[in-house]
Amino acid sequence: METRTEISSLGEFGLIQRINKSIKTTLPDTVRGIGDDAAVIDMGEEFGLLTTDMFLEGIHFDLTFFPLKHLGYKVISAGVSDIAAMNGIPRQVTVSIALSNRFSVEAVEELYTGMQLACKDFNVDLVGGDTTSSRSGLIISISVFGKVKKDKIAYRNTAKPNDLLCITGDIGGAYLGLQLLEREKQVFLANPNMQPELDGKDYVIQRQLRPEARMDVVYELDEAGVTPTAMIDVSDGLASDLLHICAQSGVGAVIFEERLPIDGQTMLAASELNIGPATAALNGGEDYELLFTVSQSAYEQIKDNPKITFIGYITDQRGAVELQTTGDSRVPLTAQGWNA
Repeated sequence: METRTEISSLGEFGLIQRINKSIKTTLPDTVRGIGDDAAVIDMGEEFGLLTTDMFLEGIHFDLTFFPLKHLGYKVISAGVSDIAAMNGIPRQVTVSIALSNRFSVEAVEELYTGMQLACKDFNVDLVGGDTTSSRSGLIISISVFGKVKKDKIAYRNTAKPNDLLCITGDIGGAYLGLQLLEREKQVFLANPNMQPELDGKDYVIQRQLRPEARMDVVYELDEAGVTPTAMIDVSDGLASDLLHICAQSGVGAVIFEERLPIDGQTMLAASELNIGPATAALNGGEDYELLFTVSQSAYEQIKDNPKITFIGYITDQRGAVELQTTGDSRVPLTAQGWNA
């Protein structure tokens, strides 16, 4: 009798690892396959970068509160963020969509308007894709191609002990924005006459509906002459993504709770929803900020950049990834972020 392993017993990342064990790359120009933010291809003087993402209605977005224009922008931004996480520059995008018959031509145009806005902002060309029908709502698949100089590429598995741990922007807002939108959806379903209570919450709502890939910081690091020793984008949650870097690099890390960059509006939303702001920051996901390590010698070059916060350091204690709390105790970090 054949054994049956439930996918839920492995989780997304366990499934990827299982698949990866059976896949061997054979072409000489395939530098890196499964396991990083993008595949890496040798193109001679530069590396090519290729990444792909899928977004399914009901799993990754809810059109009850997600405007199609914002959704179009977000899917491009999410793909570009993967290229940014390799310290690369995005160049071309392809998008494939599957549609049910409830979508009009005008709705599709609205979706692509958002994509075109993102392409303009990130200086990429939308060069193709595919369309087909769907019996289960809207499905979007996006692939992004980019480039990076060979001496500038940043992987997940190259963090070193004593490296400084940095993050761009602020975190936790996207998760709390989603919680607010979900709350208002339930209120509306119970009473369609109720008006949404979202005044003063524009920032966290925007963080969920229209995130910005941090290409600005990629350019600024280059201008400062700094190449991250390792990097990943924060799509699954800070804790989960830091664990990826540490597991693949064979190192540990310490981060300081008091150093976590959390916006004031995120703090207020966390209080209203009775969610610890640090919990949202560590486990929320979808912020699309960049989590990266640099050598200590790079500190002086980026210490004054207001977009970058130093939140901890890398240790030689393999697998020991810890949070130093405001109460001055250390607790192990576990991955509780997105798993889909």
